[in-house]
Amino acid sequence: MAGITTLLTDAYPVAAADFSSFRCLTDHPLFESATNLIHKRRLFFSKGDSFSPIRSMQNTQTGVVTSTNGHFTADKVKSMVEVLDIEALGQVKVDSSPRRKTKIVCTIGPSTSTREMIWKLAEAGMNVARLNMSHGDHASHQKTIDLVKEYNAQFKDKVIAIMLDTKGPEVRSGDVPRPIQLKEGQEFSFTIKRGVSTENTVSVNYDDFVNDVEVEDIILVDGGMMSLVVKSKTKDLVTCVVVDGGELKSRRHLNVRGKSATLPSITDKDWEDIKFGVDNQVDFYAVSFVKDAKVVHELKDHLKGCYADIHVIVKIESADSIPNLHSIISASDGAMVARGDLGAELPIEEVPLLQEDIIRRCRDMHKPVIVATNMLESMINHPTPTRAEVSDIAIAVREGADAVMLSGETAHGKYPIKAVKVMHTVALRTELSLPVNVMPPVRFNAHKGDHLQSHMGEMFAFHSTTMANTLDTPVLVFTRTGSMAILLSHYRPSPSIFAFTNEERIKQRLALYQGVIPIYMQFSDDAEETFARALKLLMDKNLVTEGESVTLVQSGAQPIWRNESTHHIQVRKVEP
Repeated sequence: MAGITTLLTDAYPVAAADFSSFRCLTDHPLFESATNLIHKRRLFFSKGDSFSPIRSMQNTQTGVVTSTNGHFTADKVKSMVEVLDIEALGQVKVDSSPRRKTKIVCTIGPSTSTREMIWKLAEAGMNVARLNMSHGDHASHQKTIDLVKEYNAQFKDKVIAIMLDTKGPEVRSGDVPRPIQLKEGQEFSFTIKRGVSTENTVSVNYDDFVNDVEVEDIILVDGGMMSLVVKSKTKDLVTCVVVDGGELKSRRHLNVRGKSATLPSITDKDWEDIKFGVDNQVDFYAVSFVKDAKVVHELKDHLKGCYADIHVIVKIESADSIPNLHSIISASDGAMVARGDLGAELPIEEVPLLQEDIIRRCRDMHKPVIVATNMLESMINHPTPTRAEVSDIAIAVREGADAVMLSGETAHGKYPIKAVKVMHTVALRTELSLPVNVMPPVRFNAHKGDHLQSHMGEMFAFHSTTMANTLDTPVLVFTRTGSMAILLSHYRPSPSIFAFTNEERIKQRLALYQGVIPIYMQFSDDAEETFARALKLLMDKNLVTEGESVTLVQSGAQPIWRNESTHHIQVRKVEP
């Protein structure tokens, strides 16, 4: 059993303003006892609007430190070192096995639905398995769920969460016996009559399609791969002229530029799929085409009535959702930036601005956010990504996304494992290049004392992050609800967050949150014995090493081994 030496206990929750006169956080008396025992690092944090960024460097085989901010290939990296400040050049900390913090969501489909492939995806970096209910049936999705649960049962320190993505009120063209070639200038029609398929007319699955479109509206096929302009309409037929041609196959997705279909966000099929998710205890629902907060409340009330502990992720992908962003995200448990339909219903140049805005809103509200669609689209058919796709992943990481998502790349692509490895490598490299601000941004109202008193957990997450960044120690948190682990993730500590929980559901849910490594472990009545077992488990898995220090946090929604009014931050040294 691991021996433990307590270096700092019962840390006082000092307000952020108390540090304002100290240029270096380790100059504060709060850290003096720890820094006398640990080599004192001069990590600098922001004061006003300026700070000295920590830059990522490469330690080559010859021992010469060279910048990797230029050309970079993963196989050349021997170890990552961080130069702390220009005044302290030469003082470095080395992390020979950096861990990726941004999570990866993989859509499971024909290319990846076997036991072997799901195991390979997990080992390559998958954190969340997505079930796309627009494709497949309950039997095929049941097989995936069973395999993921089998994987989770084998490991205490590894986990894959399950996300069920509803089909939503999609407008699609009908079946065609063979692809129809649409040519620029050609006249082509859509009819609400079922089963029509000719060279010039095809059915749509939406009876109000004729009412929703107007003359001169632009109809987009497959998110803009083809486009047509409406020239006239009758009670059951919309006649168009092809603007951008292509090959029209069966069941293609249709959008009207700048408009959302007047359909309910949750269809009858969706309710059947939601029941399927409840029966299988999935971890997340991704709800398609959410237009307002009402549908989120409706689904949450339904789940509450079913006694189902499933979190609701809203997909922001319709024009109607944009004016209601704040209320939609507030009502939800997280959001997905579904850029495909978003870029079809709105001008495409608005999508990157909306992505940044949605990520910022989610960060401010402590909600996880996923960036999705076309991230490595070329890897459906090619073994390497485009440079623009690589930059797309890096931008999402820099903007603060909790997770990035693969769709067709892993569902039906030719190179699903390579796609996950590329996403892992790019996300990790980007994270290593980000500047580290020892004191994280203050996102609570620090001037309101009553507000801070009612959010003691948030204050402790803030100061735990500051301490972990200053002393370069991983964070250990013990949680039954996941609340403190989520708050810590929100403040983005530079080291890893090891979240120990005795609830399997919480372990799976935390798999989506940036920087959190959830670990299942039974808690005993003896706090010290539980802490020792946790440290031994981390040492056995080579996640911490002998002599390393860790920041241990005891705070959150439910007190464990403490009085409800008492919160602790401790720094402990790992000993054999």
